[in-house]
Amino acid sequence: MKKTKHSSKRKGTSAEAEKSILIVVKAMGSQANLEKLFPLLEDDFTEAVIHEALKNLEQKGKIEMQQKGRLQLRYASRHQEETEGKSLPPKGAKQLQGIVDLTKSGAAYIAIENFDKDVYVPAKFTKGALHGDEVLIEITGHYKKKPEGKIVAVIKRNQDTFIGTLHIHRTHAFVQPEGQRVTFFINIPLEEAKEYETETKVIVRVTDWGKPGKHPVGEIIERLTSFSESDKEMKMILIQNGFHISFPNKVMKEARSLAQAVSERDCKDRLDYRDVTTFTIDPEDAKDFDDAISFKKLENGLIEIGVHIADVSHYVTEGSELDKEASQRGNSVYLPDRVCPMLPEEISNIVCSLRPNEDKLTFSALFHFNEKNEIKHITIAKTVIHSNRRFTYEQAQEVLETGKGDYAEELKIIHRITKSIRQKRYDSGAISFEKEEVRFRLDSVGKPLELYIKHRKDAHLLIEDLMLLANETIARFGSKLDQNKKHSPFVYRVHDSPDASKLEQFSLIASRFGYKLSFDVENPKQVAATINDLLLKVNGKPEQGLLEQMAIRSMAKAAYTTKNIGHYGLAIKYYTHFTSPIRRYPDLLVHRLVFELLQKGKVDIAVGELEEKCKTSSLMERKAMDAEREAVRYKQVEYLSDKIGNEYEGVVTGVIARGIFVEMSSLLCEGMISIENLGDEDFVFDEKQLYLRGTTSGTRYNMGDPIRVKVIGANLDTRKIDLEKI
Repeated sequence: MKKTKHSSKRKGTSAEAEKSILIVVKAMGSQANLEKLFPLLEDDFTEAVIHEALKNLEQKGKIEMQQKGRLQLRYASRHQEETEGKSLPPKGAKQLQGIVDLTKSGAAYIAIENFDKDVYVPAKFTKGALHGDEVLIEITGHYKKKPEGKIVAVIKRNQDTFIGTLHIHRTHAFVQPEGQRVTFFINIPLEEAKEYETETKVIVRVTDWGKPGKHPVGEIIERLTSFSESDKEMKMILIQNGFHISFPNKVMKEARSLAQAVSERDCKDRLDYRDVTTFTIDPEDAKDFDDAISFKKLENGLIEIGVHIADVSHYVTEGSELDKEASQRGNSVYLPDRVCPMLPEEISNIVCSLRPNEDKLTFSALFHFNEKNEIKHITIAKTVIHSNRRFTYEQAQEVLETGKGDYAEELKIIHRITKSIRQKRYDSGAISFEKEEVRFRLDSVGKPLELYIKHRKDAHLLIEDLMLLANETIARFGSKLDQNKKHSPFVYRVHDSPDASKLEQFSLIASRFGYKLSFDVENPKQVAATINDLLLKVNGKPEQGLLEQMAIRSMAKAAYTTKNIGHYGLAIKYYTHFTSPIRRYPDLLVHRLVFELLQKGKVDIAVGELEEKCKTSSLMERKAMDAEREAVRYKQVEYLSDKIGNEYEGVVTGVIARGIFVEMSSLLCEGMISIENLGDEDFVFDEKQLYLRGTTSGTRYNMGDPIRVKVIGANLDTRKIDLEKI
């Protein structure tokens, strides 16, 4: 009976298949091929219809069939243009693409690009999808004005690696992965499992996902022997956010084959800056030095400042194993106790790192400044440098403050010039976000001994201003018309204007602290001036952290794209990322594009292919931010786990019916005071005004109220911190 019901299901038409194929190929990017395409579509279309649709798309010039069944978009699908700006997906819409946010109950919410509402998928219709997976969904209806749907297919897994416990039985073996959102076993071939003891902690990689409802098959790639709970959690955070914690053998082999020393042949056709004063300024624990600054006084009275960036593209060539791995990772991830690098350490810390007293290959932007700190000439070129000195930020700051030490005169002049550059940027409407960051001092096993707040000083700003200048300069160069009087495809870092409703919400919260804000969304300079004025007023006050976070959240998210719309936060029309190719894949792409423009006056890559790379990079950047945020939260809870009973000053950052959230100001760490720990009385929650009021005392708890709290609990499993009012 089931077979009859299945065979009578309506199969889609060729026109419908064409739309589905474009979505799938676009989602898969460089991984798209016929072998993977057919299983994703066979439930909805016959094989003959899929073949017909492929033929039609090829004839229309929308896709290109390449060797080994590989599929390539000729230009971007119209799907994005057709759906852009819609707030609700239509019922019955065919196979929209989205990212899974899996809940503890097994149900999921699917975030779809260009829709402002997530699609709810009941647990029975998730088709084995995991948190963070890219999926195709179909809208089945709407419930309370919210879209509901089912997952049709998993396009791309967010993670294929898991940490878990190996269980060995007489006839079979499996790994039970850790994590509340993982509800399946991973079967392990019994012969392989017998090399280990049962109950061993292992890292396992899935080799065959199988069909939905069936347990996948995997292989053990690492035994976790001597490890701390913190070490395991950090690895799990990376893995669950889709990052590999080790490099494949073929990638490592390629990395080790690269020559560490620069030869004279490498220096051919490069500007030689080895005899020009050059130095780096980086964090104390940094090893991947990807930028250096040179200084030279010219005969015409001008000052030349060179921004030299590691020429990673010289070593990591397009299509190589290193390139494929870097494109998948998207960026390096910086956790409190480790770095998960985009490139192997042989490259990031040795071959490409601009270490002192070594010849290094660089890609540079050279600026000539006059006595008024104005740029009179710019050169973009490949160079070779020899760094004279490695400064930490603290060392450079001491030279700036005392006027004494290595290169004191050079740093003083560069500081003067960059201060002028920064002021011009603010005058143009740039927003001065000075976000505070949490840092930890750890012991030998990664346990936090001290938590402190990182503050940026002049040495940090000096480097930041020069990097911003270089990025803007490169973006302007990339935006120029090519030799065919056309705009070549290019990678931009864009930042859209803020949503008026978010600014209104920010204004409301700021008013709770006594700050009256008025925004004119049609006037970017006015918005920037208002926010900058507020950030200046809150500096050093208890509410600083909260309001800085709210100001950032009121802005749109920056992203990578080939469609330039400018950068709102920096108040500039052209911006890209060029200055960190060791740790960001878009920067590596930009290096290749700029060099191609310098060599040929045009670039050959299709804009659709480049847009896909931008999209992947933006996604991996968000995943890296999530991982970094989760790791910091874990370390904060771990730090407070032996501080039960300690008291801290804080500020109320949120109010709900069950209690209030408080950020402890000296730790930038949020905990919760439940109703039971607020006092021996009942409370009324005002949902519109967002406050709790005691029915007996009349005491009100509002957003922004200062409060003193005691830590009464810190749970590493739930990442929750419990507080009570003092």
